[in-house]
This record gives sequence, C-alpha cells and structure tokens, in this order.
Amino acid sequence: MAETFTARIWVLGDDIDTDIVIPTEYLALKTVNDMRPYAFSPLRPELAAQIRPGDVIVAGSNFGCGSSREQAPEVIKALGVRCVIAGSFARIFFRNAINNGLLLIECPALRPDVADGDEVTVTVGREIVCKGKRYPIASLSDNLLEIVNAGGLVKAMRRRNGLD
Repeated sequence: MAETFTARIWVLGDDIDTDIVIPTEYLALKTVNDMRPYAFSPLRPELAAQIRPGDVIVAGSNFGCGSSREQAPEVIKALGVRCVIAGSFARIFFRNAINNGLLLIECPALRPDVADGDEVTVTVGREIVCKGKRYPIASLSDNLLEIVNAGGLVKAMRRRNGLD
C-alpha cells in the first residue's frame, strides 16, 4: 500500500542551486542544525523560520543544481521538510538527497498551479492532489524507496544487514 500524506506548500522557482539552499559562508558551522536558520537565506531569508515539520517544498526545474555539497539536502531534511516536489532535479543533488533519506518527487505540472500555504496530498508513487486537481507521478524504484524509508543509505544498509 502506498504511503499518503498531506502537507503545506512552500513555493520556489527554477534553478534553485545549492548555494541558495545553504550558502557557503554557513558551511563552517558545527552542525546541520546550526545551519538551519540560514537555509534559503539568499532568496527568502524568512523561509527557514516559517517551515514546519511535515511541510513540502514545490519548485520548478533543475532544483539542487550547483555544487555537490551534501549539506544542501541535509539542511532541508533538518528543517523537517517531508519532501521536495520539483519539475526536475540536478543529478548529484538527487542522489545526495536520497542517500540522506529526503524524498524527492518529480512533477513538472504542479509548480505553476500552487502558491505558498496551499495544501497538497501526496500518495507516493501514484499521485499528488492539490485544489481538486490530480497530478500523476512516477514511483521511485524499490531500492531508492528503501533508502528513503529507512532515513538514509547508511541506515538502510545497516537494516538490510541485520545491524539495526
């Protein structure tokens, strides 16, 4: 049975690079939790304080472009974001996010139809429903879902090998 959840939306545009997700000057902070207040600060300084656990980010194409810094998906997850829905993802960001247990969903049609604060219901691997409109989505492969559901690659491998 596919997982279903409902969440509040925060909307971003196209080409959200990793320097926008977490600017370089904050990478020297000790922990990802220390970095959280600065997430998305070059674009929307208030956003990190507004995001609540379980919210989703909806963005345009090429989300996560730029450098391959692993802190970008880590800080999004540390904010409590349930998933990122975007038109497309940069490949290295996609893999870093999955390896950190952050669910990513590609849905190019959603972004133009939503605004901050809208509510979306996601049935993973099946569809997104927002304002009465249905948006079909592809499912992630079983091995990627295993990693996300475990909370990341290390946790998934520990579980798979009977170490957890």
